[in-house]
Amino acid sequence: MATWVLSECGFKPLAPIFSQPRTGLISNPPKIGSLHLNTKPIALNLCSSNGFSRTSLFVPKVSAPFKIITPLEEEDEKYQIFNGGVDEVEEFDPAAVPPFKLADVRAAIPKHCWVKDPLKSMSYVVRDVAVVLGLAVAAAYVNHWLVWPLYWVAQGTMFWALFVLGHDCGHGSFSNNPKLNSVVGHILHSSILVPYHGWRISHRTHHQNHGHVENDESWHPLPEKLYRSLDIVTRLLKFTLPFPMLAYPFYLWGRSPGKTGSHFDPNSNLFVPNERKDVITSTICWTTMAALLVGMSFVLGPIQMLKLYGVPYWGFVMWLDFVTYLHHHGHEEKLPWYRGKEWSYLRGGLTTVDRDYGWINNIHHDIGTHVIHHLFPQIPHYHLVEATMAAKPVLGKYYREPKKSSPLPVHLIEDLTKSLKQDHYVSDTGDIVYYQRDPQLSNSTKST
Repeated sequence: MATWVLSECGFKPLAPIFSQPRTGLISNPPKIGSLHLNTKPIALNLCSSNGFSRTSLFVPKVSAPFKIITPLEEEDEKYQIFNGGVDEVEEFDPAAVPPFKLADVRAAIPKHCWVKDPLKSMSYVVRDVAVVLGLAVAAAYVNHWLVWPLYWVAQGTMFWALFVLGHDCGHGSFSNNPKLNSVVGHILHSSILVPYHGWRISHRTHHQNHGHVENDESWHPLPEKLYRSLDIVTRLLKFTLPFPMLAYPFYLWGRSPGKTGSHFDPNSNLFVPNERKDVITSTICWTTMAALLVGMSFVLGPIQMLKLYGVPYWGFVMWLDFVTYLHHHGHEEKLPWYRGKEWSYLRGGLTTVDRDYGWINNIHHDIGTHVIHHLFPQIPHYHLVEATMAAKPVLGKYYREPKKSSPLPVHLIEDLTKSLKQDHYVSDTGDIVYYQRDPQLSNSTKST
């Protein structure tokens, strides 16, 4: 039974005295800095103002130092007092096998997040196409040198938004109708000179092998031997701004170093024989758009077409390279890449990074919400934020909260430049590897 004492406020219960430590304490507590715990009780007198003792109670005897040495001050003793106990603190290893499975993450996401609404998806297409046409008409009508730079930035961003919607078509997250996905995807991607099926297939390979050193398709690391085989000019182009942000058209034509083939060639090793007709279709659509642009150059003049389409196109390319690079690079914590038995779909997907783009989040359809997209590309873009919030408790420390952005994501420029200076190659051996820096390349970059 509880012990009761008489006080000025009436009867009060006292905590019972335990002869043994409570659950959560340990019988032989370890040293924490120079702090020692002793469970032997001592008497404590509660006295009134006139000096007479009212009652006594027992509390644990604590021998405390003048200063408690924290774990940061004494690294070899990694303990902390927590909830009356002593818990061991371990540094998180992003390469450790997750304590959850892909099915656990899937189960945490609400069922409605998987529902594809073709009308809602089409509403985004109508919105973006209307903005693109409106910007072009307004810029051509005003035709002033003060307006054109603003137009180029805005229209390049909208071309990138069109690409993201076509990207959803490629994943099948636009609708459950493959024909609708294909038609919309071809229109959107061809309009910005992207071969829809050629890119769709290679992007599927990227998702199926994300985080794998050799098998990943886009922005994958170079093994050291391959990196050393590149001439200095190629290395500088690959890691010196602005050239990496202009890489996408060249990647479509010839892929990245160490890989061969073209997104336009149906016989490329990117594709299997039954995909050749799709690739031919996309290449014809791309060629038709290119011919249309040439024809419009004769009608409107090459300078006007350069201003209306050419410059925004390269703005779109820079957005694409900027966003996709930062999905897999530039995090303040070094993230692993895998080979062999260490790789799995889940572990590879967890090395992707979410990014916050401020006002641009809505414009480019939350593509920065990328971890859940990589694990479950079937989820429509308009459910990605909700699905991520639902999955975060399961992902725990394997989910890296993105830095909050100002209205414009200028903070990400620092992440990009820092990564390009440090993330050059990975070891030729080992099933878990991290990016390494080439000091010679860094010195060459500084001198140019």
